[in-house]
Amino acid sequence: MQRTTWKSRNKMIKKEIGCLMMLMSLLLLTGCGEKRQTFLLEGTFKGFNQGELYICDINGNFPLDTVAVVKSQFHYEVALEEPTAFIIIFPNFSEVPVYGVKGAKVTIEGDVSHLREIDVDGTEENEVLAKYRKKTSQQTPPEVARSTEQFIKDNPTSPFALYLIRKVFIQSIQPDYKRAAQLIPLVMKASPKKNNDEMKDLLKRIEGLSYLKDGERLPSFSTIDINGEAVKSSDLNAKVNVITVWSTENFEGQGTLHQLQKKQKEAGNKLKVLTVCLDADIKACRKKLEHDSITWTTICDGRLWETPILSRIGLSFIPDNIVTDDKGRIIGHSLNQKDLMDKINQLLPKQETP
Repeated sequence: MQRTTWKSRNKMIKKEIGCLMMLMSLLLLTGCGEKRQTFLLEGTFKGFNQGELYICDINGNFPLDTVAVVKSQFHYEVALEEPTAFIIIFPNFSEVPVYGVKGAKVTIEGDVSHLREIDVDGTEENEVLAKYRKKTSQQTPPEVARSTEQFIKDNPTSPFALYLIRKVFIQSIQPDYKRAAQLIPLVMKASPKKNNDEMKDLLKRIEGLSYLKDGERLPSFSTIDINGEAVKSSDLNAKVNVITVWSTENFEGQGTLHQLQKKQKEAGNKLKVLTVCLDADIKACRKKLEHDSITWTTICDGRLWETPILSRIGLSFIPDNIVTDDKGRIIGHSLNQKDLMDKINQLLPKQETP
């Protein structure tokens, strides 16, 4: 009978330990080599200790997500099949665009009071856009327009090129439709053909915006609301009147509704609101109005962009808006949410509300 000596047993134990260590090393290497299958977005915001952010993608392919901010930090992770352009929306409706790619991790750091100067690291697209945002943070509106034009010419394939055209040249206090119409073809030429239909449609809508000029009268119209009641342009006879476009699939448009609802409670009959819902499903629109206790006049005929009032008065986007005075004169149009509410607050300061 063969006996195992302590010396040979120690050799066997060492050999087994060596095999285990090699196996563990292989497992660790395999684990490290695995690519992330999701897009990870993490951030830290000084001055924003606790609250909520909203994240949506530009094209509406993902439902709106609410992200908690705890101790100035947030974490968002989502499965992506294709690169996606996201917008982070803050409680004050400021926006920060972020580009998401499968397997990538993007980090955001900065002061919430200086959102244009925050750092975004993780992909080349985000870093290029962050440089543009910092460059324009201290610029005047004309300088921002020039910088944006140059950015789009230098980066026509940027996933945010069309977004910047909308924000800077169309949905701004001082729109420049001519410059927008010049830049869109550059982006079309550099972009995948699948996006060209959207840009062709945008060019057509820019033509309709030529009807909207501050100081001129709102084109007259007559139509039927969601309840079958007649609606006329002459009904908009309050001190301030707002016509706004929205849909149940568009977060920004719904956010505008909530802000207008709050302001109307303050202003009473000094503010009238007329909304145009572009849902194909009239029942979905009606359900949303009932859920949010919205009682003002709403037009929804299920015809989407073929709704006649849109081309009649030049409303061309979701969201979009026109502000008029009690004489029917246009005093603002195609404003982003913050500028729209600032305009109304300027015209109806709190001391004037009941």
